[in-house]
Amino acid sequence: MLVVLSLGWAVLQGGRFLLSPLLPRITETLSLSDAGAGIALTAFGLVYAVTQFPSGTYSDKLSRATIILPAFLVLVASFVFIGVPGGVALFVFGLLLLGLGKGLYASPTRAMVGDLFSRNRGRALGIYAAGTDAGGLLAAGIAAYVLATTTWRWAFLPIVVVLALVTLLFVLWNTEPYTVERVPLGAEETLDRIVATQAQRERLAAYALFYFAVGGLINFYPSLLVASGFSETLASGAFALIFVVGVVVKPVAGDVSDRYPRLLVSAVGLLLAAVGFAVIVLAGSLPFVALGTILAAIGYKTQFPIADAVVIEAAPAENVAGDLGAARGIFLGANALGPGFVGLVADLASFALAFWGLAVALLLSAVILARQYARA
Repeated sequence: MLVVLSLGWAVLQGGRFLLSPLLPRITETLSLSDAGAGIALTAFGLVYAVTQFPSGTYSDKLSRATIILPAFLVLVASFVFIGVPGGVALFVFGLLLLGLGKGLYASPTRAMVGDLFSRNRGRALGIYAAGTDAGGLLAAGIAAYVLATTTWRWAFLPIVVVLALVTLLFVLWNTEPYTVERVPLGAEETLDRIVATQAQRERLAAYALFYFAVGGLINFYPSLLVASGFSETLASGAFALIFVVGVVVKPVAGDVSDRYPRLLVSAVGLLLAAVGFAVIVLAGSLPFVALGTILAAIGYKTQFPIADAVVIEAAPAENVAGDLGAARGIFLGANALGPGFVGLVADLASFALAFWGLAVALLLSAVILARQYARA
């Protein structure tokens, strides 16, 4: 099940990350401004964020499989709508469907992994989260081929096909029942639980700042490099390098956080990521682009298994996915604001100024978690 859930996450992330290197072509074809693209991606992110809590809660009260299977079906449909010929409205509708399907998928699958691997939770979540980076590498490869040979719309065809096959694997391998009945969400109780103490509130704020910075980076990093005078090919290669680093870093970071204090590991990673962002913005040559990309990737890829593990371990056993979904809803709401912030600042000033703002958000997050570790 770890294999099929990680593979599903990798494929859907591959489709989602195709949007970043293809964004200059997509905006040109659809006559979208940078701000318009940022708003569309923010809408996708907000749908993704809002879906986290109900999907997690229903998977606690019904079964994980009851939510995961519909998630697969919505995801397949979303990439069909994104890739078919049409105007802005059809493309945005596909993005909104993608946000819904990804939101249905993310919390229940993470909770299922946490259920299965209680003793090595950080490592297992790191393996699952590395699917993001495997998907990013897939996206970079497809994007490089598509940019050189054909229209961007064809890039989403292999995602639809492979995701449909993974859906079939899930149906064949799943042993949980599918249960449909009316259940209460209990939103107020869940929110009260995840913000019960000052330490919990500070952690939510720290990881929200982190997710905000990541939202801006992932959606506009290739655009930053193109605006800085680098070629589309180099921008796609640098984007791919982020995911090469992530495939290695996430399982290792999860394992390290099983052995050492999670908050300390997290704070050090955030500081490293902020340094990497600064090097990227100041880079005037390929070696510095590569150095900044590696530093940023090591630092920020460290955070994903740790953030999930911190929330899971603070939740009662019967509300793991609901609490995780609520916390991720907060994180991803902040994440959704990232591309809107970068697109707006880029239109008014420059991509460089926008990325300096993201680096400041990472530094603030590191300070909050470092203070928490020092108090412990």
